[in-house]
Amino acid sequence: MNLQWYDWIGILGTLMVLVAFLLLQSRRLHGNGIAYQLLNLFGAGGVLVSLWDRFNPSVFVLELAWVAISAYGIVRSFKARSQAPG
Repeated sequence: MNLQWYDWIGILGTLMVLVAFLLLQSRRLHGNGIAYQLLNLFGAGGVLVSLWDRFNPSVFVLELAWVAISAYGIVRSFKARSQAPG
């Protein structure tokens, strides 16, 4: 097996998404928390990078949506914090 740099980034991204999901299911992270959103954002971004050599349209669409939804969650988290009293 000859893995390239983008393969390793994709593996790391996959692990990040899986760890985020595990931590969510074990109630160590909250689904609307910044840590969970960042793990998903960078994880999906890593999977996107892994498509560098072997493009897969369905994975591209899935991961692009994952990045967009994670970014949306991060923006909402920051807006909620800035609007919180105190």
